[in-house]
Amino acid sequence: MRGTRSLLALVGMFVTLVLWSWLGAGTSDDGVRPRPGTSADSETASGSAPDDPAGPVTVLAAASLTESFEELATELTQKYPDLEIAFSFGPSSGLVEQALSGARADILATANRPTMDVAVRGGVVDGQAAVVARNTLVIVVPPGNPGDVTGLTDLGREDLRIALCEPQVPCGSASEALFAHHDVQPAADTLATDVKEALAFVTLGEADAALVYRSDAWAAGDAAHMIQVDGAREVTNEYLAALLADAPNRRAATAVMEEITGELGRTVLEDAGFLEP
Repeated sequence: MRGTRSLLALVGMFVTLVLWSWLGAGTSDDGVRPRPGTSADSETASGSAPDDPAGPVTVLAAASLTESFEELATELTQKYPDLEIAFSFGPSSGLVEQALSGARADILATANRPTMDVAVRGGVVDGQAAVVARNTLVIVVPPGNPGDVTGLTDLGREDLRIALCEPQVPCGSASEALFAHHDVQPAADTLATDVKEALAFVTLGEADAALVYRSDAWAAGDAAHMIQVDGAREVTNEYLAALLADAPNRRAATAVMEEITGELGRTVLEDAGFLEP
């Protein structure tokens, strides 16, 4: 009888050890065994949680957003390792044409409201577009200011090489409004397809002055000298972003939109020289 009790005690001890071993192997550092579907069980090999945005997201964005959106993409892909963000930068009017033509893209970001309104009327925008930033115009000149440019009236001088944006793109329509506000007749030698091209004429020494966005002048650094324009804030462009109706990766694109319109997006844009929405 005593032998039977000893055998039962040994069996009980063995079962207890097996149970403790099984429980211990599945606990986290704080001793809590994770439930199915929680982070310890469900994180992917890359470290992303299953609910994190993943896959490719294509953004059609105004040329003046290049540096800031690329920085934002770097931040987001570090935060979400399985997310891939690709950009098509260019003049807003051209990007809207792409969207209307069925371009495979998830998000549209334009440099003014009228171009976004064209996309909205065309039925390619899902919901309402959000204002993410504002921008104003400044004059840029080559280092040393060889043309001795001091203000907006100098852009009407025939002896200078002046680069402006084409009227149909946002920086061009804003330039026209600013000239009208100051009653200045510009003497443009070159019309650029977007603000980056206008800036390049100055940084390459092919123009004595150009009218560009404040954020682009900041991005140019020492390659160009920025001259503020009196009353520039009377002509301010709103930048809008929207989810496209036929977004191929709607779930991830929605998450990216939330980041663009959220604190991270505002911080990145303000650091790049944009004004608050």
